[in-house]
Amino acid sequence: MSESFRGLVVKSTGSWYDVRTEEQTIIRCRIIGKFRLKGLKLTNPVAVGDFVRFTIEKQDQDVVGNITEIEDRHNYVVRQSPRKKHHVHLLASNIDHALLVVTIREPKLKPGFIDRFLVMTEPYNIPVDIVFNKSDLYDENDLAIYQYLQAVYENIGYKTHLVSSIDGLNIEPILELLKNKTTMISGQSGVGKSTLLNALLPDMDLRTNEVSDYTGKGQHTTTFAEMFPLPFGGNIVDTPGIKMISFNHLEVQDVAHNFKEIFALSSACKFSNCTHRNEPKCAVKDAIEEGAISEMRYSNYLQIIQEIEDQNYWERHNEI
Repeated sequence: MSESFRGLVVKSTGSWYDVRTEEQTIIRCRIIGKFRLKGLKLTNPVAVGDFVRFTIEKQDQDVVGNITEIEDRHNYVVRQSPRKKHHVHLLASNIDHALLVVTIREPKLKPGFIDRFLVMTEPYNIPVDIVFNKSDLYDENDLAIYQYLQAVYENIGYKTHLVSSIDGLNIEPILELLKNKTTMISGQSGVGKSTLLNALLPDMDLRTNEVSDYTGKGQHTTTFAEMFPLPFGGNIVDTPGIKMISFNHLEVQDVAHNFKEIFALSSACKFSNCTHRNEPKCAVKDAIEEGAISEMRYSNYLQIIQEIEDQNYWERHNEI
């Protein structure tokens, strides 16, 4: 029987995975067998951040590994696959912390994007810091939008940061957040994620691309997720730029449970399965009328659950 080794997956390139051994060497590995995640159909059964067991074999002049086991994950971040609507894609696993990088301009912040990201991280109570990048471009109106969003998200327990990767504004506090943690960094394409990482960690020399002058949209600089060790302890997982986040793999109650301020009040609703729309004696709707829950967040919640219900309707209709 081949000897088994333990390692940490630090890069995913589709069919191959880079695994960092306990001796800090990198072995290119592929998967042997099938792996599932609670019955979900996965586009990538192994994620960056997974601890795995693997065996070694010779392939021509190279040494390659075969992943035979994935150790239990203490958490993971999963999204609907952008290419296969009935599959999900593992972004990363065993994450201590997440940085969501957004910007109010170049490109313009998409309504609801922050809330959709938080629905991905909230199930495992992964702490999220929301970083508003490119502050050097903001005018008075942009700053007013930031202050509004800062109040909304800090009121429900998420920290926000106004930074500039170009001017170096508030870079040091972000560095402090990364120490001795495994942090996943995510954001829409073009928000300056790689530029921010270069400002934080200049020795990493990550590739950066500018926002397209023609479309105003971001250009992809990261194709696959990759983990980098930090010189002061911990790791950072750089993930591909996200264009959109959908949730066809979730049910309405999953979404309600992961809008934390809605979930906190749901036990006071008359009906245990209240969707907080048209039901009578809904504590959530009362809180919205009183200004205790953000109308913006509630609107984004309604849009997500409507998308899920529409998708479920068409799937049932096509099965008839």
